[in-house]
Amino acid sequence: GKDYHIIVKMDAQMTKKSNQSRLYVPEPPFRPGDTPDYSHISVPANHSPPRPDPLCDDHETVEHATSLIRVLRFNGDAVGDWAPSLTADQKRKGLRDMMLTRAMDDRMFNMQRQGKMSFYMKSRGEEAVSVAHAMALRKDDMTFPTYRQQGILINRGAPIKEMMCQCLSNAGDRLQGKSIPVLYSFRDFGFFSVSGNLGTQMIQAVGWGMAEAYKDSDGIASAFTGEGATAEGDFHYALNFASTYRAPVILNVVNNQWAISSFQGIAAGEGETFAARGSGFGLATLRVDGNDFLAVYAATEWAAERARKGGGATLIEHFTYRKEGHSTSDDPTKYRPENEPEVWPFGDPIDRLKTHLIQSNEWDEERHAAQEEECKVEIRQIYKEAEKMGTLSSATNVNDFTMFEQVYEKLPGHLQAQIEAFKEEL
Repeated sequence: GKDYHIIVKMDAQMTKKSNQSRLYVPEPPFRPGDTPDYSHISVPANHSPPRPDPLCDDHETVEHATSLIRVLRFNGDAVGDWAPSLTADQKRKGLRDMMLTRAMDDRMFNMQRQGKMSFYMKSRGEEAVSVAHAMALRKDDMTFPTYRQQGILINRGAPIKEMMCQCLSNAGDRLQGKSIPVLYSFRDFGFFSVSGNLGTQMIQAVGWGMAEAYKDSDGIASAFTGEGATAEGDFHYALNFASTYRAPVILNVVNNQWAISSFQGIAAGEGETFAARGSGFGLATLRVDGNDFLAVYAATEWAAERARKGGGATLIEHFTYRKEGHSTSDDPTKYRPENEPEVWPFGDPIDRLKTHLIQSNEWDEERHAAQEEECKVEIRQIYKEAEKMGTLSSATNVNDFTMFEQVYEKLPGHLQAQIEAFKEEL
């Protein structure tokens, strides 16, 4: 018996060693305590691949899936044929929307830490992806966002107070406390209810786009997911349907390098680019510098024109970086170096657009500092009004009986009995 157990143990060790030699498990290049070095990520010398006609054949964009579309140089110059025709006022509007988004994120993060709300997710470093994308679409185009596209709502003029009330789950929450914070729902602003499970809304957006085409409308849909969720079946279903039916939809992959604490290599990010997955389905594909406001706008504008004119769907990979934790429940210092966000080679989207405006003599440091303070004051004042309607640490002021509403078309008998029981207790 003893010899048998020794042999079994040795066999197990040999099997483990053998498996280790055959099985590859991706590991992030840097861990806490390491000095991050992004020299392996090359900033394209030629800046961008050429801008093709929006109705080109999909195979003409294969190069665009493996290179990187950029407009802004780090000195502020806007170069290349992807540079969009935006006025200085439009650029300043985009800058302010990004700054307002960041100010709101900071305020709500601090309120969560004070126990006034349960949860929050910041979009620091990714503001251009949402704001520039929204600016390039029509306001009646339906977006299917994730939980880091609050910039779409801010750009489209959604009431920030209502966004805050949803996060506070108070009496002003249009969802009546039925959803966790940041999963907004604003159909009147073309913002489909956010799903906490990424990937699910990609195929829904394709269906929405197909319905628009069926109605002979030139409306389009735009969906977002993270790079991690490209490993899920929903993503591939969406690409298949979008390609087969040439659906008027934009499929956005926000590659911010991290899916919670798993780096993008776990979703096969060490192989070909995420944008290249669209090429295999016969889709037009673009890979864009997600920290370049003008490049995101230009790529979205191109894809929207293609969709509206019957050219079909486009897959866009936004190459960016998540500067802070996945959420207030996450501590990124546990799995990546603390200074990694500061050495990301593509900088910060707000700083880069600010530099461009200053270089163009359309902005200056004094006005920028003043606007930053204005955004903070505006957000603080709006929050004070939202807080009056309730918080988690005081009383949410949500009518408890709303938990039974807008869930079932016909309320089941056992829930009706619970309502009656509650009423008797009160």
